[in-house]
Amino acid sequence: VQLQASGGGLVQAGGSLRLSCTASIRTFGRFIMAWFRQAPGKEREFVAAYKWDGGSTYYADSVKGRFTIARDNAKNTVYLQMNNLKPEDTAAYYCAADSRLISSSIPYEAHYDYWGQGTLVTVSS
Repeated sequence: VQLQASGGGLVQAGGSLRLSCTASIRTFGRFIMAWFRQAPGKEREFVAAYKWDGGSTYYADSVKGRFTIARDNAKNTVYLQMNNLKPEDTAAYYCAADSRLISSSIPYEAHYDYWGQGTLVTVSS
């Protein structure tokens, strides 16, 4: 499985960006696709996840109401729409995927087998 992330950039506080993660997965079935981020000097943290089977979504408290994760079946892509961005959202954003997660494991990076490269998001104040 290969994941290709894109869409990062520089934006002013209050602005928006949309990240994309395209996956080379034949059958999404039980896959969960997620976004994590890592700010300079900090540990990588969970941002959001999408459960392909059923369409459930999961969000970190820090992004609820501002970020939306959604999928495009035809393009094998998961998007992270980020609105009302804040300087503290500045980080490298990584997409991840796995097919064997239970719900309680979703926020924990150690449980994901597949990772894309990071895409940098910089929010200026």
